[in-house]
Amino acid sequence: MSILVNLGLGLLFGVGLIVSGMGNPAKVLNFLDLFGTFDPSLAFVMGGAVVVAFIGYRLVLARPAPLLAERFQVPTRTDIDVRLILGPALFGVGWGLGGFCPGPAFTALGLGAPGTLVFVPAMLAGMWAARALAERRA
Repeated sequence: MSILVNLGLGLLFGVGLIVSGMGNPAKVLNFLDLFGTFDPSLAFVMGGAVVVAFIGYRLVLARPAPLLAERFQVPTRTDIDVRLILGPALFGVGWGLGGFCPGPAFTALGLGAPGTLVFVPAMLAGMWAARALAERRA
């Protein structure tokens, strides 16, 4: 049952990415171009996502346990380290250069969007390299 719920949620997320325009790198890059062809529409998408997540977390975490698991998987670390700063910074640079973040990139790949055949393998290689480096340091 858990697999079906996850599949349904993933499909809903993918449809939301397509409808919002997040699968279109030109729309994303226009959102980031403050002094050129700025398109503020993605700010409304992000604002809506923040509101839904805020309400959803409040409702779900009020429960004693999830519906399909024994306990919640909530992060417990509160420290700020170099990885916490460097990771989002690299993510932002990649998002700004490519116009994709991981979810929309996979969605756009399924739609045959141009650029994804380069971006997705490069993103996967970067993820693999980061994991290999972290394991080597440990």
